[in-house]
Amino acid sequence: MRSPSPTARAIGIAVGITIALVALVSWFTWPAKELAPRDVPIVVAGPAPAASGVAQRLDSARPGAFEVTLVPDEAAADAALRDRSAYAAFIVGPSGMSLHTASGASPALAQLLGQAAQELGGAAGAQVEVVDVVPGSPGDPRGAGFASGFLPFVLLSMVAGIAFSAAVTGKLARLVGLLLFAVLAGTLGAAVLQWLDILAGSYLATAGAVALLALAVSASIAGLAAVAGPAGIGLGVLVIFLFGNPLSAVAAAPELLPQPWGMIGQYLPIGAGATLLRSVAFFDGAGSAMPLWTLAAWAVVGLVLVVLGRARIRHVAAPATAEPAPAATS
Repeated sequence: MRSPSPTARAIGIAVGITIALVALVSWFTWPAKELAPRDVPIVVAGPAPAASGVAQRLDSARPGAFEVTLVPDEAAADAALRDRSAYAAFIVGPSGMSLHTASGASPALAQLLGQAAQELGGAAGAQVEVVDVVPGSPGDPRGAGFASGFLPFVLLSMVAGIAFSAAVTGKLARLVGLLLFAVLAGTLGAAVLQWLDILAGSYLATAGAVALLALAVSASIAGLAAVAGPAGIGLGVLVIFLFGNPLSAVAAAPELLPQPWGMIGQYLPIGAGATLLRSVAFFDGAGSAMPLWTLAAWAVVGLVLVVLGRARIRHVAAPATAEPAPAATS
């Protein structure tokens, strides 16, 4: 079969990359473009008739946006914020209504809920006081530093998985490298993020969360590479980053993404890692069970695949051409 000419090959490459560009731009842009509250868990506290009235007004103003739970008082409302079962609480009292938020869970969602509260207060002719019960870090009130600092951990963890697969011979050596990388990434990464005032809370808990994220990503890439070679690396990058990053809600909240995509993102390493870091940094570990087990599962499966797979990616070399025998001399 005749091979394509250089010009035809160039045209094919240009068209193929353009198609990939359009697909990636669409996929990365679409979730951000569709950000809106969808069944966001909130609570309303106060006397039953007044609290029910606020819940009905919220539902009428933004149908389907909030999943409202009624609680008896302000203490119960704040407890729901601290254990991450709600993002905000509308408190109805004798002097009017106030809004309690947990911006540590999502600064973007806290801002959106503040706007919703002012709309309700404006309709009633009153200003709504906003109290941040579980704030984020004072050095990163909008969460921009958290979102920006999170991506390098994921990218370099993927690079680590690829490097161990391609450059390290032996399964035991590769396992040692992956575990050492995770420990170092957690120890130094958490120190940097706390030094920059991006994350608060216990240093050890934060370091453990970062280490588990690094291990989940790097071990998954290395494990897929061990069983499928370069194709496994491509699959890992596709699932973890190209598919998982737009669904991670690192800068938003899963409930702001179109469903079920927001929930799917929480079962992938980037989304689970972001949720776990917020839980240990701002909520003393509340709400960390699901992301913790999700990352642990990715890490364990990756390490098992490393053990079961090949010791190293090898390129298949072309058969060597036999050297001609030396000419006989008379």
